[in-house]
Amino acid sequence: MTDENKSGTEVETQDNLEDEILDESKLEDEQEEVPDELALKDEEIAKLKEDLEKQEAETQEYISLSQRLQADFENFKKITDRRNAEIVKFANENIIKEFIDCYEDFGRALEIENDKDLREGVELIYNKFNDILTKEGVEEIPAKGEKFDINRHEALMVQKSDDVENGYVIDELMKGYMYKDKVLKYSKVIVCKK
Repeated sequence: MTDENKSGTEVETQDNLEDEILDESKLEDEQEEVPDELALKDEEIAKLKEDLEKQEAETQEYISLSQRLQADFENFKKITDRRNAEIVKFANENIIKEFIDCYEDFGRALEIENDKDLREGVELIYNKFNDILTKEGVEEIPAKGEKFDINRHEALMVQKSDDVENGYVIDELMKGYMYKDKVLKYSKVIVCKK
């Protein structure tokens, strides 16, 4: 080997040594930083665990609140159902009280032996019933002489008649009644058909 080659090899070896020393110092610096980084990561993990615990506690609180609200709703529903059942049970109480008066009048009318007094008693009772039904919104369905209406009349018979137009009611066999806008009982009628 020549001096030149020796010095080139020595320079390379020296460069390699310097690079190794630099790498080692970098490694030492990095090794010194690792515990600091680990401490930071440990703190971050501890903070995340704390946040997770808070979230779990908050979730449990919401679940508990939801369960209490569900129970309150169920109790409210039961109370409301009981109240509604009671309202339905006693819905007719007032009208029954009024019918009791008529019932007692019928009892008194039956005790009368004179026919004239009996007729007056029955008329009184009939008028009381009529007043109660009218006050409650019950009306008779007009039938005789009216055009036949399938929504309010029930045709029991069909007859020919010169006095009544085709499709009109000749006679009413049984009265029909409306309660507000609803048919309670259809009028049973005889209808003219030519």
